[in-house]
Amino acid sequence: QVKLAESGGGLVQPGGSLRLSCAVSGITVNYFAIAWFRQAPGKEQETVSCISPTDGDTSYADSVKGRFTISKDGAKNTVYLQMDSLKPEDTAVYSCAAVRGYYSGDAYHTRCGEPTYDYWGQGTQVTVSS
Repeated sequence: QVKLAESGGGLVQPGGSLRLSCAVSGITVNYFAIAWFRQAPGKEQETVSCISPTDGDTSYADSVKGRFTISKDGAKNTVYLQMDSLKPEDTAVYSCAAVRGYYSGDAYHTRCGEPTYDYWGQGTQVTVSS
């Protein structure tokens, strides 16, 4: 059974930092692209960041570039989202999701930006407020 479990959310003041964790079981993060999404009340879901393990590619939404960093620990099968210089507009439920890769000939590739994801976590609340 595949499970993605987010943790690390909470209440933080503007300018503060949080590190979110996405602990994965049932699949290996070295073979799946893992993305972080967020959704604030009344707003559409936004792709925050993604990491593609086969090519080392990372991507970020313009709204978080330079402030957020995504990383992967294969030994712990966990993906992290380090969030610095947090702003009130970062307040949202943050969820992680995984998408399997594809074969091109004999080579296996993962890729960010896929239209659908195979597995999702339950989400963790991040609130940025003074």
